[in-house]
Amino acid sequence: MKTALTIAGSDSSGGAGIQADIKTMTAYGVYAMSAITALTAQNTTGVVDIMEVTPEFLGKQLDCIFTDIYPDAVKIGMVSSVRLIETIADKLRFYQARNIVVDPVMVSTSGSKLLQDDAVETLKKRLFPLAVLLTPNIPEASILAQIPIENEAGMIKAAEIISQEYGCAVLCKGGHNINDANDLLYWGGKYRWFIGEKIDNPNTHGTGCTLSSAIASGLAKGMDLETAIQAAKEFISGALRAMLDLGKGRGPLNHMWNLFPEEQ
Repeated sequence: MKTALTIAGSDSSGGAGIQADIKTMTAYGVYAMSAITALTAQNTTGVVDIMEVTPEFLGKQLDCIFTDIYPDAVKIGMVSSVRLIETIADKLRFYQARNIVVDPVMVSTSGSKLLQDDAVETLKKRLFPLAVLLTPNIPEASILAQIPIENEAGMIKAAEIISQEYGCAVLCKGGHNINDANDLLYWGGKYRWFIGEKIDNPNTHGTGCTLSSAIASGLAKGMDLETAIQAAKEFISGALRAMLDLGKGRGPLNHMWNLFPEEQ
């Protein structure tokens, strides 16, 4: 069985973060492992509190994983402080981790800020150069490229700037009133649009976490990058189409839609 590691925060409501990643990897038939960067008290309406682990403890988690069950791919999600980012970068370099997908989580779906200001620069300098793929949404891509994104041409320009700066592929995720579900992959001076299904479902908690962990799972199984992204898009569409409706805010996806279709 192929293996994948998620390095991210825990979501107490189960819809995003570590929990969404493990569900996604399991649905893909990949053995999932986790290194938790922070505990969050949150639900579908927002994040109430965040408690980080220490850099030392995070380092021990990563040592235990890499020295026993080496991951075929790594997904990195919420990492909110400089020292944690530095710990992750040091360990990934030391263990020569492969197929690293970084979801630069800065703001939650509900609008809660998840990344400290001084951590942004460290994230860019230490983690981005290790990645095979970055998966920013439009607000995150705008911050990283330092340009406004107001249309599809802006998405292309921002992705080009980010890709050239950090030497990795960039998947700029659509939405945010620019397009509904179309994502842009930019790499090596070329770009490709991945057209997503337009699904009228307000319950989108954890979509970014799910997409990046699905791509990492595809890479772990030996898919090339474009195939992994296309498969991940189809997985997300199925999870949204299942129309799970839980919670009082933006509810979670049905990550098990393809395993238990009779329960939809």
